Amino acid sequence: MSAFADISATSGSTGNRVTNAIAMASRRTGVDFSYLLGQAKIESSLNPTARAATSSATGLYQFIDQSWLAVVDKHGAEYGLGWAADAISRGSNGRYTVSDPELRQQILDLRKHPETASVMAAEHAADNKAYLESKLGREAEPVDLYLAHFLGVGGASKFLSVHDRAPDATAASLFPAAARANRSIFYDKQGNARSFSEIRDRFAAKLQKSSDSLGGPAQYADASLPSGSKTVQPADYVRIETQRLSEQPDIMVKPQPQTARLAYLMLATLGR
Repeated sequence: MSAFADISATSGSTGNRVTNAIAMASRRTGVDFSYLLGQAKIESSLNPTARAATSSATGLYQFIDQSWLAVVDKHGAEYGLGWAADAISRGSNGRYTVSDPELRQQILDLRKHPETASVMAAEHAADNKAYLESKLGREAEPVDLYLAHFLGVGGASKFLSVHDRAPDATAASLFPAAARANRSIFYDKQGNARSFSEIRDRFAAKLQKSSDSLGGPAQYADASLPSGSKTVQPADYVRIETQRLSEQPDIMVKPQPQTARLAYLMLATLGR
């Protein structure tokens, strides 16, 4: 995955908000802070509005549309996003849909909201962790979670199963499609196929470097969270609407369906 913006883009209050959002997501879910921080740095350079040029991938964690709808459908209600989860349906073909185009876009736009994106990424990682541990019979380390992000959880399970049995075997032959699409990961500069352990170690080093460059969770003490709280704060939804209006300074502001829906979201969140 490529980075989409320099880290300077997240300096000041925006950078604090992003790192605090990641710290809160870690506290809410128990997923390792350094992993979540490193993943976001690799995916988007901590730019909450990053967009990929070649796919629908958007936000801190570069969720594509279908992956985002899937995780919100599964976990949204736990975080005051029942309104979004209730609107998402899964067809017989496995694809997730939202019948109201406007509402669908609102749900997808939450990928650019640091608090929501971080906690959904953390829940997705927690799901992957549980799956991998059930298959591997050992604890899944942060690098294993990134492999699940890179290969899909099924692919990561296959990769790690072989890695644990035969770490020096070459991986490209087992993952030909991934190797073709990501040659620099599966082969060195001389064209030699890398082993399972080499690939895993390189991902681990990349994650470590990304998280170390920004410090650990102790820096983000202001990311306090009430005991047992999971709910995304109502003020977060206000930020979404304020940003939407601020991006349209040259038009007369009129009552919008989104604004009425926003009020409902706030009340629903407060009522949990």
